[in-house]
Amino acid sequence: MAAQDKYRVVVVGLGKRGMHHAQAFHTDGRFELVGLCDVDVGRLEAAADKFGVQVKGTDAAEVAHRVRPDVFCFCTLPNLREPMVRIGIESGARLIAMEKPVALTSAEGMRIKQMLDRSGVKAVVSHQHRYGEHYRKVKEVIDSGVLGRIHTVYGTATGWLMHMLSHLVDYMRWYNGEAEAEWVIAQAAGRGKLEDVHPSPDYIAGFIHFANGVHGVVECGAGAPDVPEVSYWWRKCRIGAQGTDGFAEVLTGGGWRAVTKSGAWTGGGAMNYDLDMPPYIRQIAEWLDDDNKIHPCNFDSAYKGFEVMMAMCRSAAARGQVPLPLTEGCDELALLRERLPERKVLLSMPENVREYA
Repeated sequence: MAAQDKYRVVVVGLGKRGMHHAQAFHTDGRFELVGLCDVDVGRLEAAADKFGVQVKGTDAAEVAHRVRPDVFCFCTLPNLREPMVRIGIESGARLIAMEKPVALTSAEGMRIKQMLDRSGVKAVVSHQHRYGEHYRKVKEVIDSGVLGRIHTVYGTATGWLMHMLSHLVDYMRWYNGEAEAEWVIAQAAGRGKLEDVHPSPDYIAGFIHFANGVHGVVECGAGAPDVPEVSYWWRKCRIGAQGTDGFAEVLTGGGWRAVTKSGAWTGGGAMNYDLDMPPYIRQIAEWLDDDNKIHPCNFDSAYKGFEVMMAMCRSAAARGQVPLPLTEGCDELALLRERLPERKVLLSMPENVREYA
């Protein structure tokens, strides 16, 4: 299909992340924000006034079918992934932009993937941190070869799985050249967050074996190590790579650093939606313009990270290694609710008490 001067966009869900998306689409000259939806009428009216959007409502399907957008973007709670993807496809959208995680279970994720594959609709998942200057600097160091042979990639975050693990695995895969994961093994503890709106074990940790021989080490939640260089709790995330000649890592809220045979380097950078969202949004237009300009946050790539996440949950619930890719869907959250012991999770630092008490 030929490129357009402007692509028409609907945004569903106008909380913090929805407004980030709406603002970025509104600001980018390649898009026209033509429809808004939220169940909170006050929030909806405020956003419509801010962006000058006439078509608005509390029913996503009704709004989407009225305007027939090119891009259907939704930033809702994670329990609405499958119905929102269906609405986007049925509205005739050419691309669906969604928040992570891809789904809450592998069964739901597989159904979403099947819908997208059958329809031919493009999709992206908002792993937008990779646009941060500190994330990109670490990627540059890794790709330069100064770390020697990469043997380990790693990621840690003190936030819980459905909030943070999707990000960690996505950037670990990126730092490892998008190599295919072959199997995982994991352990989990703590039931408190299983009833959260982002349902998760309180703590999960495990290993990922990649086809290129690299191993991934990942921890997420109450037992993950502190990142004392970062004060803001939600940004205590560390992702990096180790090689035979050194390491390089990014701290989500505190820059980057690298040590090689030639010396040590550090640099700035911090999570910043105002800087990270515009290139993420612009590359949506570029992919719609040209099928060969595949968006770095494309659904197929995000789905591979999602499979890793769900396989870790299966491993924690059923014990042992789980091969990838997954071939049959199941409800991993139900398995964890059934099999995780009632014992209270042990914490890695006092600050975690407020979230994992």
